[in-house]
Amino acid sequence: MAKIRVGLAGCGFVSELHMHAYRRVYGVDVEVRAVAARGDHVVEFARRHQIPTAYRSFRDLVVDADIDVIDICTPPNLHTSMIVDAMQAGKHVICEKPFAGYFGRDGDKAPIGKHVSKALMYERVLEEMEKTRAAINQTGRLFMYAEDWIYAPAVTKTVEILKATKDKILFMKGEESHSGSHAAHAAQWAMTGGGSLIRMGCHPLSAVLYLKQVEAKARGEAISVAGVTCDVGNVTACLRSDERTVLKANPVDVEDWGMLTATFSDGTKATVFSGDMILGGVRNLIETYTSSGALFANITPNTHMMSYQTSEEKLASVYITEKVDRKTGWQYVCIEEEWTRGYVQEIQDFMECVATGRQPLSDLALAFETIKVNYAGYWAAEEGRRVTL
Repeated sequence: MAKIRVGLAGCGFVSELHMHAYRRVYGVDVEVRAVAARGDHVVEFARRHQIPTAYRSFRDLVVDADIDVIDICTPPNLHTSMIVDAMQAGKHVICEKPFAGYFGRDGDKAPIGKHVSKALMYERVLEEMEKTRAAINQTGRLFMYAEDWIYAPAVTKTVEILKATKDKILFMKGEESHSGSHAAHAAQWAMTGGGSLIRMGCHPLSAVLYLKQVEAKARGEAISVAGVTCDVGNVTACLRSDERTVLKANPVDVEDWGMLTATFSDGTKATVFSGDMILGGVRNLIETYTSSGALFANITPNTHMMSYQTSEEKLASVYITEKVDRKTGWQYVCIEEEWTRGYVQEIQDFMECVATGRQPLSDLALAFETIKVNYAGYWAAEEGRRVTL
């Protein structure tokens, strides 16, 4: 089997997780051959991970004839154009969330999150996604949506049980929350395409959509999202500057609190919450209530290991888990984070797909539906009504 040669676009936190996963791929010969990013840090990233080539532009990565797969780990507003450019150049593409979004057009009044109607955003995002999907399909290359929740062990075990029982899912409740993003661009709609609901809530949303399709296939049914209700807000806006010492949320025109409920065509429901005011580390949770059981997937935090420590100084070099503001006291230590959260299994699946030509578990259809439902939620929240799909 020929070696699969990967090029990374971006060298931030998620690129680190992807690199850990690439090193653990088995049964497929894989090499991360190049990385591209603006700024001097890309050179250090390449050196640390022993990547032969460091580029300063995405275009250099795209035209590199030695690259088979481009793994896009850049800010959201760059995703769509990068996907199309890479795939039209003959590359397979892995793309981090979100697949697409509304980032503004000529003539929009800034900041766009406060001035552009969400109904118009929904319409334009659907148009762009349709064009992107058509462009992808014309290339004959693989598109792989890097939704790690689909591969997290707690979720894959949920899938196994649903397939075995063929139970009807009546209600799901999912959450990803933490204390707010350190990235300045997370505060701006023009950079992220929304706030906490799309930046974090896209993960549990993809998971509930995926699990509902697992159920539908197991039972021989056709199930889709019929309608969406939603509420969003800026709950940290009431804080004084001296009260923001721990929380990082400081939005310009995006939400820091979001609650979306999807009603499926069979009358069942799923609720997704995401917030930037939750301390104690990242919460990645999904509860599934079926006709004869209940399944709690506690991705993080979980009780693989708990720690009680009293010295921050002694723990300076020790990683506990993402988004904790201190390491002392009782802590839920995340063991093998790239495994627990599904990154290892995700990259394994993608590399097998490239080697064999099969489609990934996390595919274009899931990427498309997640953004469609998310933006329907923004529309519903702004108008205070149910949006029918």
